Amino acid sequence: MSEPMDSDALEDDNEDVNPEDIKKMLPEDKSLDDYGAEQIKALKGIEGIRTRPAMYIGDAGTNGLHHLVFEVVDNSIDEAVNGYATTINVVIHSDNSVSVSDDGRGIPVGPMAGMGGRSALEVVLTEIHAGGKFGRESGYKMGTGGLHGVGITAVNAVSEWLEAEVRREGQVWTMSFACGVLTDPLKKLGKTDQTGTKLTFKPDADIFSDTVFSYETLHRRLQELAFLSPGVRIHIRDERTEQSDEFHYENGLVEFVKYLNRASTPDYNDVIDIQGEGEGTNGKVFVHVAIQHNDTFTENVRAFANNIYNREGGTHLSGFRAAITRTINNYAKQNNLFKDVSPSGEDFREGLTAVVTVRVPEPSFESQTKVKLANSDVEGIVASLVGEKLSKYFEEHPQVAKSICTKGERAAEAREAAKKAREMVRAEKGTTTGGLPEKLRDCRNHDLDVSELYLVEGQSAGGSADTGRDSTTQAILPLRGKILNVEKAQIVKILGNAEVAAMFKAIGVPPGAELEDVEKRRYGKIILMTDADVDGSHIRTLLLTFMFRHMRELVRNGCIYIAQPPLYRVQRKNPKKGEHPRYVQTHEQMMSELIELGTRDSRLKYESDGTIFEGDHFEKVVGLVNDLEEPFELLERRGIELRFIVQNHLSPEGLLPRYRLFFAGEQRYFFHKEQLEEFLEYQEKERGKELRVADDEDQAPTDADESAEAKPEDAEVEVELALQVVDMHEVRQINQTLKKLKEYGIKAENFLSGVNRAGESVFPWIIQHGENGEVLLTSLRELITEIRKLGEKGLSLTRFKGLGEMDPEELWETSMDVESRLLLQVTMEDAAAADEIFRVLMGDHVEPRREFIEKHALEVKDLDV
Repeated sequence: MSEPMDSDALEDDNEDVNPEDIKKMLPEDKSLDDYGAEQIKALKGIEGIRTRPAMYIGDAGTNGLHHLVFEVVDNSIDEAVNGYATTINVVIHSDNSVSVSDDGRGIPVGPMAGMGGRSALEVVLTEIHAGGKFGRESGYKMGTGGLHGVGITAVNAVSEWLEAEVRREGQVWTMSFACGVLTDPLKKLGKTDQTGTKLTFKPDADIFSDTVFSYETLHRRLQELAFLSPGVRIHIRDERTEQSDEFHYENGLVEFVKYLNRASTPDYNDVIDIQGEGEGTNGKVFVHVAIQHNDTFTENVRAFANNIYNREGGTHLSGFRAAITRTINNYAKQNNLFKDVSPSGEDFREGLTAVVTVRVPEPSFESQTKVKLANSDVEGIVASLVGEKLSKYFEEHPQVAKSICTKGERAAEAREAAKKAREMVRAEKGTTTGGLPEKLRDCRNHDLDVSELYLVEGQSAGGSADTGRDSTTQAILPLRGKILNVEKAQIVKILGNAEVAAMFKAIGVPPGAELEDVEKRRYGKIILMTDADVDGSHIRTLLLTFMFRHMRELVRNGCIYIAQPPLYRVQRKNPKKGEHPRYVQTHEQMMSELIELGTRDSRLKYESDGTIFEGDHFEKVVGLVNDLEEPFELLERRGIELRFIVQNHLSPEGLLPRYRLFFAGEQRYFFHKEQLEEFLEYQEKERGKELRVADDEDQAPTDADESAEAKPEDAEVEVELALQVVDMHEVRQINQTLKKLKEYGIKAENFLSGVNRAGESVFPWIIQHGENGEVLLTSLRELITEIRKLGEKGLSLTRFKGLGEMDPEELWETSMDVESRLLLQVTMEDAAAADEIFRVLMGDHVEPRREFIEKHALEVKDLDV
């Protein structure tokens, strides 16, 4: 059945639409008679969110994935800015689930009136438009980021599972959900002196295209929130890599601006700090702005409403810009500072770094993802307050005021000079019309739907690309060496650079192109194609900086792409006639290729009973064993030896325990939460008192820690009243895989290597490869490594370092054929982050660049120098 048409699609032409027109739009085998009441669906809360997640979290890609964490963190921040919390912890667990906890008041757990006796905790996690932030009599007096009571309900709905832990009223309360549906009702775990909320969830892989969280993405947002929330302490820890950071800023916005300017040289020492409030339509609006100019030529202003980043700005940003322009102009006129030019608002914002924040009682945003503030009263409040405070600051600091005016004057002069330079170039048929670069290999068809321009590193690669391309639609512009670093240059110098000028000419777009210029570009796609080595990465960064600074509309409109040449060529050492090589894009794919090749003509024998695994069974066993490689490593990283847990704590079904309990100087393991709760209930009855739950900051000891042993008698009472439960998240995947392996007679014990009585290794498993080859294994943990080695035998692997290593046919097949190539589109989804990275990597200051390299050095794989 086809879905009914969206009435919005016909809204503009409703008067001209009749039933016959609609019938023509329907499939031929359908008619209006087929569209009845049975085709209408009424989706409730959770079901509606899971059906259309993008409406609530932006999209089902990586942006939406990280938005889940931000929704939960924003609730904790709301507690903090209203004075109820001081610390927020975010942990990325080994299975790519995430925990967010705070020391706030804790979500209420009492029954809600009119909700069938359900607790408030269950209601806010399962019902949309349920929360504590509605109206002026809400539990939050300062403006909050949460508005609609949708955020954490959406998180719950799109999570494979979610576990809530609330500390309040002297108790620790727990509740669990799966796909937004309650699975474990509200229960008491034990008593506590703490308060706060902890939500742990794992995004549903059936909804998200990628469920792997980026530490850097979360790190950037959490640091930003710490700047915006002075005094709040935010921790982030990644169990996958052991990375961790802590953010705490007492002088938030001032430190934020200094941080953003760390890769530049400020024009004056002060960060201008403006704070105040105004009476808005629905109550007081709090405004906080920090300002400082630097020696760069680009504007870097970030706008936030109730701690939510508004990447498209809004009324607070427009009010700020109006105030900046008016105040500087007035001061300059009063002091007769401008002689021959009249700077515009854009000139005054050259090199400006600023953070604009407002707290609004009832903010209005353009969507649930809050990209733009729409409250009309905020514009006037911000403009009035910033204008008044900035004017006063100028009177008290005339040297700073003159410095800002002088910078605006010089920017205006440079803008006029650049305009004349552009006009001169155009008159000489330079930048955008005629006079195409001599080295440009143009295409014949310039239709924007099919035409492409490849910006290729080096003459050699350019020659190969020229020979291998489809000359009908693909143009080639070879670039010689590294282009000018435009981050450090004024527009006049940029226009005088040969390589930069060649790109302007070839693309047909002038510097600072507006939308109408973009629509007149000569090619639909502009594709950057550079080597995979360090130099290639540097050149690509220079090109992206150039595009971002001077052709931003091309980026904004999705015209810029990065070619993704393969990393490996795979070919047999003695290929058969007509056999073509295969190309592999990434290292991870190459490892999978080797496993696939290694399983061919191979089988696995278990010596103990003579069982043979071959064909499809062998391939499935190899795949399942491969799935266990990473979670086993993560488990051992916790300090739990696989041998210890398998030999001492397996369930009768051969599964690993899920929960680890530290209690009364001992550690115990439990397979289900019910077992854990029964044990704790029994202990409370035995002792005649409630058990105390350990503080969040208490660290769980490892198997080898002395703290896991019995404590001295004088500490007995204190120890036995404190319990700590550790959820071993990676065990979920391990047990799911062990259940599947059990169907093939394989147990957890088979992953432990053994020795005989003489202390010599035993080899219970044998890989039989081909007719005669055999590989002996001490355990199944060696299977994947040995299979990869077998897969590499007889192969010639070539790891490409540069485009010049490919002949024209290879370059066409791997990087230019529209049917098989892989392109990465450059977007403006996070322009602020891109702007900061360009400043750090391409700016004059070495220290921020060194810190960036040191921080990310361990993330580099397969480095070619």
